[in-house]
Amino acid sequence: MFVDRPDALGRRVVLPAPPRRIVSLVPSQTELLADLGLDAEVVGLTRFCVHPDGWKARKAIVGGTKNVDPERVRALAPDLVIANREENVREQVEALAAFCPVWVTDVETVDDALAMTRDVGALVDRQRQAAALADAVGAGFQALPEWPPLRALYLIWRDPWMTVGHDTIIADVMARAGLDNVAGGRTRYPSLTDAEIGALGPEVVLLSSEPYPFQDKHTDEVQALAPDARVVLVDGEAFSWYGSRLLHTPDALRQLRATLTA
Repeated sequence: MFVDRPDALGRRVVLPAPPRRIVSLVPSQTELLADLGLDAEVVGLTRFCVHPDGWKARKAIVGGTKNVDPERVRALAPDLVIANREENVREQVEALAAFCPVWVTDVETVDDALAMTRDVGALVDRQRQAAALADAVGAGFQALPEWPPLRALYLIWRDPWMTVGHDTIIADVMARAGLDNVAGGRTRYPSLTDAEIGALGPEVVLLSSEPYPFQDKHTDEVQALAPDARVVLVDGEAFSWYGSRLLHTPDALRQLRATLTA
């Protein structure tokens, strides 16, 4: 037996041999599989799996992260599907698990992401490569300086405004940049009114590029709600993609702090 262990939901996942036909339902983990050298093995992904370049044109698309088509997955005859507790729908995961092994991850912190990377490496017979990648990501974050704290609000959606609570990887990445989440007393992805944004009193408001595509035209609108704050557009992938893209996040945080100092 190659793998016989529980996933993040405590479900027993059994693989008799290293998988040779993998479907990924999570964009950041699709990129991780690519960086572990699994181009030939990954046969299916979602339409949101935009990294690495070219994969969407060459791989089967099985739907979106929230509306996976089980029959498209079945047709690919996968010997492993990789999903995520937050990004995928439990009922759809259970439907897939009826005919193939499904490994579900759960990532709320950078440390969780490092553990997930090692777990996935073990699943796909890339332990050495995964350990090296996790070590590199960990070293990048450990090398960050301690910046003076700033009260920060991170917005992920408009109409209604939505932010992030303390139990998200975005909040953990913010903390590593010295950005104190003003919505840290809340959980997951709460909505906010105009008045609540003002009452939170952020010094910095970060407008993410995803899932809502905030642009320059939105900064004045947000500035009116938090007139004393610095409003900055940020790359959402640097804060929320918890696979190998985290290699680039420490540099993105340094650049952000330099921008906020300027």
